[in-house]
Amino acid sequence: MTTAVAFTTSISLLLLLIPVALAKDHTNGGSYLARGSSVSIEDGTKATTTTILASPNGAFACGFYRVATNAYTFSIWFRSSSAKTVAWTVNRDAPVNGRGSRLAFRKDGALALLDYNGAAVWSTNTSATRASRVELLDSGDLVVVDPNGRRLWGSFDSPTDTLLPSQPMTRHTKLVSASARGLLSSGLYAFYFDNDNQLKLIYNGPEVSSVYWPDPFTTPLVNHRTTYNSSQYGVLEQTGRFAASDNFKFAASDLGDKVMRRLTLDYDGNLRLYSLNATTGGWSVSWMVFRGVCNIHGLCGKNSLCKYIPKLQCSCLRGFEVVDASDWSKGCRRKANLRATQDFSFRKVAGADFIGYDLLYWERVTIRNCKDLCLDNANCQAFGYRQGEGKCFTKVYLFNGKNFPNPHTDIYLKVPRGALSSSELASTVTHECKVHQKEANSTSLLFQDGSSNFKFGYFLSSALTLLFIEVILIIAGCWVVHKWEGRPEIIDEGYTIISSQFRIFSYRELQKATSCFQEELGSGGSGAVYKGVLDDARKVAVKKLNDVIQGEQEFRSEISVIGRIYHMNLVRIWGFCVEKTHKLLVSEFIENGSLAAVLFDHQSNSPVLQWGQRYNIALGVAKGLAYLHHECLEWIVHCDVKPENILLDRDFQPKIADFGLMKLQQRGSSAEMLSKVHGTRGYIAPEWALNLPINGKADVYSYGVVLLELVKGVRLSRWVAEGEEEVEMAGICSIEILKEKLAGEDQSWLLEFVDHRLDGEFNQSEATVMLKIAISCVQEDRSRRPSMSHVVETLLSLVE
Repeated sequence: MTTAVAFTTSISLLLLLIPVALAKDHTNGGSYLARGSSVSIEDGTKATTTTILASPNGAFACGFYRVATNAYTFSIWFRSSSAKTVAWTVNRDAPVNGRGSRLAFRKDGALALLDYNGAAVWSTNTSATRASRVELLDSGDLVVVDPNGRRLWGSFDSPTDTLLPSQPMTRHTKLVSASARGLLSSGLYAFYFDNDNQLKLIYNGPEVSSVYWPDPFTTPLVNHRTTYNSSQYGVLEQTGRFAASDNFKFAASDLGDKVMRRLTLDYDGNLRLYSLNATTGGWSVSWMVFRGVCNIHGLCGKNSLCKYIPKLQCSCLRGFEVVDASDWSKGCRRKANLRATQDFSFRKVAGADFIGYDLLYWERVTIRNCKDLCLDNANCQAFGYRQGEGKCFTKVYLFNGKNFPNPHTDIYLKVPRGALSSSELASTVTHECKVHQKEANSTSLLFQDGSSNFKFGYFLSSALTLLFIEVILIIAGCWVVHKWEGRPEIIDEGYTIISSQFRIFSYRELQKATSCFQEELGSGGSGAVYKGVLDDARKVAVKKLNDVIQGEQEFRSEISVIGRIYHMNLVRIWGFCVEKTHKLLVSEFIENGSLAAVLFDHQSNSPVLQWGQRYNIALGVAKGLAYLHHECLEWIVHCDVKPENILLDRDFQPKIADFGLMKLQQRGSSAEMLSKVHGTRGYIAPEWALNLPINGKADVYSYGVVLLELVKGVRLSRWVAEGEEEVEMAGICSIEILKEKLAGEDQSWLLEFVDHRLDGEFNQSEATVMLKIAISCVQEDRSRRPSMSHVVETLLSLVE
């Protein structure tokens, strides 16, 4: 009996030691990790890497990668590269301790990275599954599979800064750069599919963010892109070719399938394709987005100029000093702060420009007018002026500065008057004197010759000469103006969106365009809207804004922010007018009017919206709100989302109107932005009544109501109607009962619920998804409501 017990005990101990033996074997590069096993970082190890798994072809290894003296990440790297280049990292921003940390393939099926104290830094979503082993494939994909080899999770689904051949780029993946050369932590640049289905590069700085590729100031067609393929898919082939659904494609300079490759978003924001030299273990660049890196935003920070000759050079503007000489991305700061009470002058920076972040734009103005416009706005840091064309750009931030060849824009920095030298002051107009004073002072110089002696003969001859020159100049000026106005418009590609469109209108000009405001398109709480036609034949909608309490400068600043916003699902703003008591907004004219006029028309005056159109409207409105909430340089809460503010163009594509008319919500603000209830009854979120701070979730609630109305075809407030539907709808309009019906297996009730004008012609799965989204959007607890980005992803998941 004793012998039998001893034998049984020995077998049990052997079984317990099997996972440990497996883990020990994997530290030397095993083929898989078994369920229930774990691997620890070797105590006191000085090695750069500790290999756990190796791919069968020997190209990749994964394990612990040392990033500091006693800090490690769990990473995948190229074994053949001389520097063990990392392809993927799971805890790039949260390294684990070098003593006691381990990778565990838990008994519940989850692969987890545990710190020295046992806390899970990261884990997969494979718990409670039939996960049986972890493998590193020849492609570099680390996978968790079940006993049948079915992939349950893979590292290809969540890349860091590198895309490998055959690894897909989708709407759910993005590349995020490293923070600096040689570091693995997350940086400020991202490569991703935007809501308009385009692959883009964006700079996410500590103060501002901006898309810098493809050129944001030109249209997708000019950039050779398409926005109409919503599959959002791209892949790098082993041969070195890349192709994406938005028509973006490129090829390596060394095409061929015998080369190890990686597509990496580098720390400097440049996307590069690298090829590995199998002999030396070094990498060479076989393709990249930017040859000159000064087109990448944020490299030199604010208040600085970028040069590339032949390497990156950053320099502070005169009157500024570098914040951190070891990190130019932090930019430069003024040596002297600007105070509102100061008198200002301007310092010229010839042939330079700062792309983006314009307060406002004007055409055909004098440089004197441009200076005054900047002086009159406390937020203006500088202005750009293009000589010969009269183009004026006032700047709120000085980012992305660099020199431009002819035709170029000169930058004039706003500086305290005392900061200029005497020579600069002689050629500069200051804020101290008025226009008539400056003219008088200039004229008085004609009567001085540097001495106290005055000779009438000299004066008379000088006066006649000046008179003759003046007459010649007037004649020449009239001829130039005549030729200028008759010439074709020059397109400034750098400001395509802003320069040809957004501008200030005079009240008389809008009176003429609207025939003295005769044809009213509609009216709301913010004012009446009138149809007009501009001199260039553009049809516009002119809105008279009521109850605008801001001063003129504050109004100009807020409207200038709205004017810089451009999205296919937002109504385009052409400009504004502010004269005395008149404040008007000029926007594009949308042919089919509001969604309310079409959706709620049960008298057959408008065509019935078909189901496909309704789903497309729901998706388009979601994209527009997601752009306002998450992607604008200034995040905007609409505060009045309703069918009346959703317009339909000739193709019944939705465009959101009246966005940004409430006070703008700045990033990082406390969100206590409004002091009284805004919006329309029936669409107002509960937090308005509870006097809670308002954020984007208020728009999410309103959007949920609009979704319900799109499905049903009537206003939510009228669902409990008189007549034959009263008893039925009294139950279904209850959100809780609607949730119960959606949870049930029998969905036949949808035939009665969906708009009867469709005669049952609708997509049941799409209707179910729309109703589920709507229910989640109208939750009383706003923390349980989804973001608009999540809504977009959900709706897109059903689009083929």
